[in-house]
Amino acid sequence: MNTPSEDYHALLARHDAMRLRRRILAPAGSSAEPWSAEAPQAYDGSADQLLISDSLALVSPLEELVAELYLLLFERHPYLRSLFPESMAFQQVHLVGIFRYLISNLHRTEEMIGVFGQLGRDHRKLGVRPAHFEAFEAALLEALRVRAGVRWTRALEHAWLRMLRLAVSAMVRGADEAIAEPPSWDATVTSHELRAPDLAVLRVRPHQPYAFEAGQYASLESPLLEQAWRSYYLARAPHPDGELEFHVRARGAGGVSDALVHGTRVRGAVRLSAPRGALALPEHLPSADILLVASGTGWAPMKALLQRIDTDRSRTHRVRLLLGLTAPEESAAAGELYDGAYLEAFRRGRPWLTVVAAEAAEARFAGAGLRALNGTTTPYRGAAARQHAFLSLAPEAPEAAAAGYARDVSARLAAAGVPAAHIHHETNGIVAVTEASASTARTGLLSA
Repeated sequence: MNTPSEDYHALLARHDAMRLRRRILAPAGSSAEPWSAEAPQAYDGSADQLLISDSLALVSPLEELVAELYLLLFERHPYLRSLFPESMAFQQVHLVGIFRYLISNLHRTEEMIGVFGQLGRDHRKLGVRPAHFEAFEAALLEALRVRAGVRWTRALEHAWLRMLRLAVSAMVRGADEAIAEPPSWDATVTSHELRAPDLAVLRVRPHQPYAFEAGQYASLESPLLEQAWRSYYLARAPHPDGELEFHVRARGAGGVSDALVHGTRVRGAVRLSAPRGALALPEHLPSADILLVASGTGWAPMKALLQRIDTDRSRTHRVRLLLGLTAPEESAAAGELYDGAYLEAFRRGRPWLTVVAAEAAEARFAGAGLRALNGTTTPYRGAAARQHAFLSLAPEAPEAAAAGYARDVSARLAAAGVPAAHIHHETNGIVAVTEASASTARTGLLSA
């Protein structure tokens, strides 16, 4: 028997299929949609950014604003509560991060449109629709008025509305552009292996074809925590058998990672989002030196990238893999290589691959910087300009620490002569406030 959540998502899937059919059959130039997300008018957010920033104290702290927003949203629209996980703690933290990102980057209109378009595509898995955003907008405005009291002004309200509608219109447009893509994939767990008391390697097989590239990540939902999603890198390049691999470390907080490590069994079910991410190999990567830098479960995308490189020997790549880097905020366990047997077998007979295992004590930042990177950049003049570096650092560390760690390593590589455009890591907009390390599910305005 289907649960209400399953019935709801099945209804949404049928609705999307009918919308897609209407679009295909509609005459050229006509709109078959009951609504449309028009491209935004020319908008310079600098003035609104200044106004909102200068008056932020009226509604601060943002944590209390967000708590008030959700209280009002659920009071006015109780049915929306089912779109959210049972615990709202993570969601409230991430929404605060999104507001901070919006306010800080409102002057970067084009960048924001791209970031929130991606969020809109990701929100399809949650069953979010444009009408939900209308309810969210009304609740936000009421929460702002409650927080600011008599000091609230029409000019402030219009500035917040323009900021919010810029983000929401991009999300609606992003969701619409992805209508031919399933909002999510059901999958069956085919293997669940504990490599440590808090770390599991999972294999899952989606029920529908699942196209992705090595280096990407996907969000996973466990039936033990419906509507709670967390992102993990795919640890296997695309394979004819269709199986996907994920490396998951439990955090002891009772969240998705704990459910996948301790509550998931073979033949169990999970749900997947569409694949995303910035670590895939460039489409036209010429023969080059490649540097892969990873710590903890950040080894997962590097494993997939190595498999991808190994299948295409038409290009000559020299690959250095630097493993075991440990940020000061990480536990010692995060630096341990739990997949060493696979790596040892893989590198035998592949002279193009050099593996550098950095001792945690040598990999910490101190004094002159990251000593473990010495020797990993090409030493002769001009060669560093042809090097590409892929970073997947400290997924187990606190999010802010992981983001800072990636920035420090990037700066070290740039100083060695590696072009900034050749340094690949997750820094895409909102992802940066919650995920330089592919940590939490891609947060959005309404739910995550």
